[in-house]
Amino acid sequence: MAVPIEAGSQPLPTAKITRAEWGLILVLVAIQFTHMVDFVIIMPLGGRLMRELSLTEGQFAHIVSAYAWAAGVASLLASFVMDRFDRKSVLLTMYAGFTLSTLFCGFAAGYELLLVSRTLAGAFGGTAAVALMAVIGDVFPPEKRGRASGAVISSFAVASIAGLPAGLMLAEWFGRGAPFVALAGLSVLVWVLAWVKLPPIRGHLTAERPNRWAEFAEVVSNRGYLGAFAFSFFLVLGTFTVASFIGPYLTAVNDWTEGQLSQIYFVAGVCTLLGMTVVGRLADRLPRLGLFRVLGSAALVMALVVTNLPPGPLWVAVIVMSGFMVAAAGRMVPVQALLLGVAKPKNRGAFMSVNTSVQHAATGLAPLIAGALVTIKPGVAIGYPNVGWVAAGTAAISLVLAGVLKPARADKSPLDAVNSVEPASRAIAPVAAEETVVEVAG
Repeated sequence: MAVPIEAGSQPLPTAKITRAEWGLILVLVAIQFTHMVDFVIIMPLGGRLMRELSLTEGQFAHIVSAYAWAAGVASLLASFVMDRFDRKSVLLTMYAGFTLSTLFCGFAAGYELLLVSRTLAGAFGGTAAVALMAVIGDVFPPEKRGRASGAVISSFAVASIAGLPAGLMLAEWFGRGAPFVALAGLSVLVWVLAWVKLPPIRGHLTAERPNRWAEFAEVVSNRGYLGAFAFSFFLVLGTFTVASFIGPYLTAVNDWTEGQLSQIYFVAGVCTLLGMTVVGRLADRLPRLGLFRVLGSAALVMALVVTNLPPGPLWVAVIVMSGFMVAAAGRMVPVQALLLGVAKPKNRGAFMSVNTSVQHAATGLAPLIAGALVTIKPGVAIGYPNVGWVAAGTAAISLVLAGVLKPARADKSPLDAVNSVEPASRAIAPVAAEETVVEVAG
């Protein structure tokens, strides 16, 4: 008896990424890198900020959480308008706002200004991240999205490896605002590079679309989309319940210093970067649904291992942390490619906006759940294994919900016009009426 095969989970023909496409990927990676460094740098700077700005623990918690909640709300609001504009214009506008907000963080002299600056940075950065993933979905055909998504997602590992140590050194040498000022300066350079390299992306504008409310209703009422949103929520919730208290837990049970924790995160970040590169290639060669379920099962097991890790030598924690981070981050590569394939081209931007807001909501909720379950004091950590069981449960739910991800019709890339140019003549190849002819600088 013939067994029906799910198209979205099947391996796609291997396609070589062109030089122009690699240039775009590097630009998108640079944008995401600055965004991720801005997101993670605030946490290791907590002690210095609380001391120098006389912040209470509650005030610092508000500063950290404001970023995620603002990103979630802004990305949701962006779902009303994002698909009505050129992707490049949206991305550059939001990234410019992110750059200015990050600069304001560097000059914030008190709690109120820092809170407002972090809120704005989260709002602009979160919306820019949505626009960035929509660009990948529109520019890269299905058989290349795994590698493109993997490269962009790996920015988190690069931020952990290079961004955090560099930021902490700048704060030590020049003060608490130096990391934000330096990051804003780097973002200006990246913005200019993106303005030069990114092509106009307007192919999605040719589709006839409803009004804003009807468009939003179309996205949130689509049963397939709702299943994808639930999948994203449980996937992210489990990861961040563990991650939010893993540092305090390891410090409490082992009496380690921040320097020793930095070693763990550095090695784990390197392993994650290498692992995600491999997973990105596998995602373009193997069934993505099956690949996710393998990595998702591994992440489930590693969540239980890391939350039950007893006191021991540093190298054991390095191995366990590396395994957890590689599995947890690696599974996001096939997931991102699957999610991009779920949305129809005409409302992909709206879909990614809502999906990102759902993920930010999970990111904001996860520490609250973990904080209600654990009690961590010097030498004592109670309840962290319970966090592992919560993470395992949400991971199991995500493994089941992955089956609801159904691919939409494959669409063409606006880079097809560039890739079809004959090297000798550099003549522009004819394209269909609904496609956009793109010029890529460089």
